[in-house]
Amino acid sequence: MNSLKGLLRIRIKRGVNLAVRDINTSDPYIIIRMGAQKLRTRIMERDVNPVWNEDLTIFVYDTDLPIKLEVYDHDFFSTDDKMGDAEFHIQPFVEGLKKNLKNVPSGTVITRIKPTKTNCLAEESCITWTHSAVVQDLCLRLRNVECGEVEIELHWIDVPGCTLV
Repeated sequence: MNSLKGLLRIRIKRGVNLAVRDINTSDPYIIIRMGAQKLRTRIMERDVNPVWNEDLTIFVYDTDLPIKLEVYDHDFFSTDDKMGDAEFHIQPFVEGLKKNLKNVPSGTVITRIKPTKTNCLAEESCITWTHSAVVQDLCLRLRNVECGEVEIELHWIDVPGCTLV
């Protein structure tokens, strides 16, 4: 196994126009996976435009592994229904972390990532230098579903003794 590189805090901001899986609404929650790690948000009852503003933190051992995001509708009496999924890579974010940005003004855009057929982005994603930290905002279009997007934000947490190099 690779050694620990650091921690990635993924702020699950909100879902937009998520699929209806119950009579006229859904009870969504999100599962984040990276390698063998699996984390989940709380369930948002009866809301297809939920605002989570919830932070999930994962250990990063391999920056080449994709992060998988899955949205489910919670059901009490049957198996939870899948409401779509998305996948993204953190290599561009990690490259931004490696840059020397000490004298750069807050709000400076380091990198812009355009949506492609393979990256699940609904719109351009910007990696910025904000308040002495590298931050990436992503709006992910869900796959394998009729509609829905999830907005997230990435923050890196340095761990003493760990390095990205």
